[in-house]
Parts: sequence; C-alpha cells; structure tokens
Amino acid sequence: MLITTGWLEKHLSDPTIRVVDMRGYVVTRPIAPGVEQADYRGAPEEYLAGHIPGAVYIDWTRDIVDPEDPVPAQIAPPDRFAEAMASRGIGDETHVIAVDHAGGQFATRLWWALDYYGHAKVSVLDGGWNRWRDEERPVEEGEVLVERATFTPRPRPERRITAEALAARLGEAGTAFQLVDARDPGQYTGARRRGDRGGHIPGAVNVPREVFFAEGGGFLPLDEIRRRIEQQGIRPDRPTVAYCNGGVAATVVLFNLARLGHDRLTNYDGSWNEWGNRADLPVET
Repeated sequence: MLITTGWLEKHLSDPTIRVVDMRGYVVTRPIAPGVEQADYRGAPEEYLAGHIPGAVYIDWTRDIVDPEDPVPAQIAPPDRFAEAMASRGIGDETHVIAVDHAGGQFATRLWWALDYYGHAKVSVLDGGWNRWRDEERPVEEGEVLVERATFTPRPRPERRITAEALAARLGEAGTAFQLVDARDPGQYTGARRRGDRGGHIPGAVNVPREVFFAEGGGFLPLDEIRRRIEQQGIRPDRPTVAYCNGGVAATVVLFNLARLGHDRLTNYDGSWNEWGNRADLPVET
C-alpha cells in the first residue's frame, strides 16, 4: 500500500504502472471570529512545471467529483469516474501509484476512490513529490499523453455511507462501530467552525489526520501508528466510519487503518460540509 521513492524510480519503466499526480490544496481563511472558509484547489500548473516521469494529472477538485452534488468534493458517479481513469490510461489491471505533495490526504483520497470502485491495485508514494524532488530523482515537464484504457467501476457500497444512513445508526456509535472525526481538535470541539454549525457528530472520537504523519512528510512507522490509534481506543474488531470536512482527510485515517489490517472501513463522504449545514442532524460540542 505504501511504496518508497527508491522502489518507484526502479519501476518507472514498468508498463503495468501508472503514476498519478494528485497535488492540490485546501486553503482556509477567516471570515468571522471562530469561523473559517475553505477553498479547494488543484495544482495543474505545478504538475506542468515538473512531475515524476510518466505521471498523469488528476485534479481532485474537478476530475473525480460529482458536479451535480450540492455538497463539495463528493465522489464522482461511476461513469464519470471511469472516464477519468480510462482517459489517463488506468485500466482494470493497472497498478496506480498516487502522489501528492507530501504523501498525504490527496493521494489517500485517490486510494479510497479506487477502492470504493473496486480497484485494489493502488499504492501511495511515501513522502510524495516533495521527497522525490528533495532526493533529486528524475523529473520531466509538460503534459503526458497516454493510450486510453478500459476501467470497469465496481462500486462497493459498504465503503461509503450517506448522512441518512449514518444518522440512523448514531445510537450504535462506540459499540457496534467506531465513528472517527479526522479534523483538528478546534473544529471537533466547535472552537472553530466551517459552515453554519460547529462541533462534531455525536459519538465521534477525534483522531486528527496529523497523528499519522512523520515530521518532514510521509507516514509514521506502522508500529507507532498502531500505538497511537490504540491510545484512542480504535479497535480492529469493529467497523470504522471516518469523516472530516469533505471526505478527504478522512481517507488518511482509513488508509492507515487498512495498512494495519482493519478491513471494515467506511467513508462518510459528505462529512461536515454536509452534516454541519443541516439543521435536521444532531451535533455535539
């Protein structure tokens, strides 16, 4: 699931591999005391200026989202997602290597999206583009043109949950399943908020995405990750539902739990962008 820069450089000529550059940003700005607004951005200009040889680019804010959904950044429907993959040379047997700036949430977002659509051959580049560049590994510029492939979406509904389905199960949070909030503590407590309401979904425990990252980029060793999630009471024998603001940072949690062998992992894709703005859904602070 996690590969090194050295491994990738040795396998760049492998025709079964497709490197996907997922660089992008979530840019926040204050709009009132305790209230912030987030802008979602891709980084296509950075890709064109320099990328791993052979890499294709996917804009996480445009290419794999549902433009008809009023909630931002929701996963694209099957036909749209399949077209995004096929046009970038990603077929049913392609081993996808997801790369973002530091080996973080945009790479894991692609991992989750492909997993949701039944594509198991996905790895994340540990340390991402920043580590690749810092190690002075080969770089090329401009757009990469590839042959079209055939991608068959096979949705796995257990990997994604709706607000209505989650709300119906809130009484089971902490017993029948684990509900994890991947946002920072300020948003979890309601000290800071995005949208109409602050706080968290009732029954959720706060496991910020930052607890998984090593200083300087990439992920911590698995033993350390295991120790940290055990401290939070996260158990492998219970299903886990994770959320954040837009279903992206939540995939950092899901990715690392998958690395530890947890297998019942679900993303609440609507996350706080949806839940926090719906007065009919309960909130805790």
